Amino acid sequence: MVLAVGELARELRCFHVTRYRIISQKLSNLKKPKKIIFLSDLHNYCYGKENEPLFRAVVREKPDLILVGGDMLLRKDHSSYEHTVKFLSRLPAVCPVYYANGNHEQKMKERPRKYKRSFWDYKRQLEKAGIRFLENESVTLLWDENRIRITGLEIPLLGYERWTRNRISKADIEARIGEAGEAYEILMAHHPAHIPAYHDWGADLILSGHYHGGVMRIPFIGGVVAPDFTLFPNYSGGCYEIGDGTAVVSKGLGVHSVPIRLFNPAEIVVMEF
Repeated sequence: MVLAVGELARELRCFHVTRYRIISQKLSNLKKPKKIIFLSDLHNYCYGKENEPLFRAVVREKPDLILVGGDMLLRKDHSSYEHTVKFLSRLPAVCPVYYANGNHEQKMKERPRKYKRSFWDYKRQLEKAGIRFLENESVTLLWDENRIRITGLEIPLLGYERWTRNRISKADIEARIGEAGEAYEILMAHHPAHIPAYHDWGADLILSGHYHGGVMRIPFIGGVVAPDFTLFPNYSGGCYEIGDGTAVVSKGLGVHSVPIRLFNPAEIVVMEF
C-alpha cells in the first residue's frame, strides 16, 4: 500500500518523453528526418515554476512542429489558465505551433452564457503569441517535396457523450472538414472513441488524447477507466496501426475527472519521421 501511494504521488509530479517512429509510403522520399511534438490534456497542471521543466524538455527535442491536441485548460468556473498561457505562448519561438480544441475548450466555446468570454480570451492570447488554432480548418505544409496537411477536427459536445460517442461517421467528418486529399493527412481529433471513423475519412496519422492513458494501466491490457468512466476503453494510450495508417493517443500531461495516475506517467509525445 505504501509503495502504491508513493508511486501515485511520484507520477503526479513527473512526466516523461515517449517516442514513436512513424512510417508512411507517402513520406518515403523525405530528404532528412522530421520531428513533431504532440502535447495534450495538460488541464492547467504546472510542472515546477511556470512549467519550466516542460518547456525545457520541448526545446531539447528541437522539433519541426508542435501540435497541441486540446484540453490544455479546465472548464471549471473561476479556473485560472495563466500558467498554461505562459507556457504555450513560449512555444512559437521554438517552431510553428498548431492547436485543435478538446472537450474542455469546446464546452467553453459552445456555452458562453456560463463561461462568458473565457475561451475567446484564452484563444486571443495564444493567437497573439503566434499559435494557430485549427477549428475545422486545415493548413498545408511542404516537407521537402511532400505535401503535409494538418487538420483540426472540432467534435461537438454531443460527440463526447457516452451514449452518442460512436455515432460520428465519415460523412459527419466530411461535412465539417471536407474530403481527405492526396497529401499526407494529419488529423487532430481529441476523442479516440471515433478513431475508426477518422481512418475511414482518410487520415494517415490520427492524433488524439482525452483518455489520460486510462488513469491506471495494467500490463498487456492497457488503461482501466476513461474520463466518462467507461471501463477498459479501446485506444486508451499509445501508438496503433489502423489499416495503412497510424493513430497516436497521448496519455496526457495532467489529470481531471479521476485525479490519479498509476503505472501511467504523463507524457510528451515525440514522433519521428
